Amino acid sequence: MSFGVPAVAVVPLTASALFLAQQPDSGDNGGQGEDFGKSSPVGLLVLILFLIAVVFLVRSMSKHLKKVPASFDTEEKAPEESSEPAPQPEEDEAKPVDKSSSSPSKTD
Repeated sequence: MSFGVPAVAVVPLTASALFLAQQPDSGDNGGQGEDFGKSSPVGLLVLILFLIAVVFLVRSMSKHLKKVPASFDTEEKAPEESSEPAPQPEEDEAKPVDKSSSSPSKTD
C-alpha cells in the first residue's frame, strides 16, 4: 500500500517551502558581510602548518609500524613452560677479552 499525496496539497506545500527558504532582505545577512568566504594569508599559513604536521606524523607512524611484528601469535613455548631447564652460563664464557694483545696496531 503506497501513500499518495494529492496534487492539491503538493502545490501549496512547495510554494510555502520556497517562500520560507528565501533570505530576508532586512539588511541582516547573518554574519555574511562583504568579506564572507574570502581567505586570508593567515589561513594559508595555518593550512600549510597543518600539512607539514601531517607529513611528520605519517613519517613517525610508518617508522613505528615497521617495528611491529607481523604476528603476535607465539608459536614457541614460554621459557617458564619449557620442560628443559635453561642453560646456565659457565665461568669460562664470562672472562673479559684482552683487546690490546689480539689486534696489532700500525704505527707510521
